[in-house]
Amino acid sequence: MSMATVISLIGGLGLFLYGMKLMSEALEKAAGAKMRSILEFFTKNKLMGTFVGIVFTAIVQSSSATTVMVVSFVNSGLMTLAQAAGVIMGANIGTTVTSQLIAFDLSKIAPLFVMIGVVMMMISKKVKVKRFGEVVLGFGILFVGLSTMSGAMSGFRNSPVIVDMLSSLDNHLLAIVIGFAITAILQSSSATVGIVLLMATQGLLHLDICFFLILGCNVGSCVSALLASLGGKKEAKRAAWIHFMFNVVGSAIIFAILSFTLEPVTNALFEISGGDMGRAVANAHTSIKVLEVIMLFPFIDKIVALTYKIVPGEDKKSGEEYELHFIGGEKIISPSAAVIDTIHEIENMGKIAITNLQNAMDALLDGDEEKIRIVEEQEKYINYLNHEITNYLIRVNHLELPIADADMIGALFHVVNDVERIGDHAQNMAEFAERRIKNNVVFTEKARNNMRELLERDILLLKYSLEMFAHKDQKHMREILELEDTIDKLERKYQNAHIKRLTKNKCTPEAGMIFTDTISGLERIGDHATNIAFAIMEPSGGEVDLDDMDEDK
Repeated sequence: MSMATVISLIGGLGLFLYGMKLMSEALEKAAGAKMRSILEFFTKNKLMGTFVGIVFTAIVQSSSATTVMVVSFVNSGLMTLAQAAGVIMGANIGTTVTSQLIAFDLSKIAPLFVMIGVVMMMISKKVKVKRFGEVVLGFGILFVGLSTMSGAMSGFRNSPVIVDMLSSLDNHLLAIVIGFAITAILQSSSATVGIVLLMATQGLLHLDICFFLILGCNVGSCVSALLASLGGKKEAKRAAWIHFMFNVVGSAIIFAILSFTLEPVTNALFEISGGDMGRAVANAHTSIKVLEVIMLFPFIDKIVALTYKIVPGEDKKSGEEYELHFIGGEKIISPSAAVIDTIHEIENMGKIAITNLQNAMDALLDGDEEKIRIVEEQEKYINYLNHEITNYLIRVNHLELPIADADMIGALFHVVNDVERIGDHAQNMAEFAERRIKNNVVFTEKARNNMRELLERDILLLKYSLEMFAHKDQKHMREILELEDTIDKLERKYQNAHIKRLTKNKCTPEAGMIFTDTISGLERIGDHATNIAFAIMEPSGGEVDLDDMDEDK
């Protein structure tokens, strides 16, 4: 075996890993946002979560990406451990698609994929086309790397030392350790299985030992999720442990089964694969994963319960007066989940702002001093959230994000500002309430009804807008537009009615000032709410131009 052969093998492995990384990341950037929405929506049922995990992982070509995203969802409270367990099991099956593709041996046409990918990236000006060009290019590079490795491995057959060493590898436990070590280093079970498949195809490994190398890959693939969970909450750590336990327990059961049935299983699998060694290894990989899921799926709840024994207790409070529910921490676990986590944190901030607006108006209309104090305290919380979310968005903006997520970052900054301004208006109304109580200001019954009517419409508009923003649910879009228009008209109508009352001495100048400032603030809140509703709506959904609205939004 010459040095050139070793260099060729290393270079081929580098191309293979780079191609897989390029393809996986490009797919995640191009389609990750939509796939993530599907992942979040369809995982309420454990069985459905398993199927979604299979499909998602088959598309993004990375069980690690899926599992890390799931860990991130659990960390932010968007997914329960039971839901996560289903997706993780599905991801284990989905990842076998890579080995099935490798078994097709597309090396001869790989350069064509490389050329097509390069052309798509160089000629097209559309970001999505460039991303899919990266997918095609990564796919081509992956198989060019496989071809290079295959050529290098064919040279190993001329080395008696290597042939004897590999052919004498019959220690099943050692094979598992080797598979685990290589996967932990490469951070890709697909890459390790690909190497095993190539070596088996070149006659360097027997099919029976490949089973145990693959079992080692199973356990080694857990390392990514375990590392990702280190900076997360206890729930995130438990999700990573679900992945680890599933693979370890599943591998142990398969190991026990193979210890008694290895020869007949090997012969049957080789026959089913049509005598194709590469296909036999790929089928072994898929069979192991499917069998593990079938065996362990009924025990999901017990596996989840066991994680509470391994990671006991609850997260310690930070000691801070305020807390974040969906984001936070120094480490962003998954870029693909960062934007959706931020949206849910903004939604939480919006709900606090709505409650604060209601309290502020109750304080103003009813003279409730206790609610003034509540508004002041909650306004500090809103300002805290504004600061933390904005800083988090700045960090997220420097990450490699899915296309749809990257396009939303600017809008999210604006939404945070809109919500914060709603909080400011509520604070202003609390100050009006304080002034009213101090100076014993009395509103006419008509003025009180006018303010209450505008408030009710604002609250409804805010709820619809927040729902549309957070969940892209457009079922109330018409009501949002009608409410915003009605609030504008009522504000003008009430301002004119106030002038008439003032000229007839039906209200005092100070009551009039508070009234006009209050309904003006309520009208602006309606504008902010409409901005929130349409902030991240896709153009295809009928984006509304709000550029002609007031500067103070």
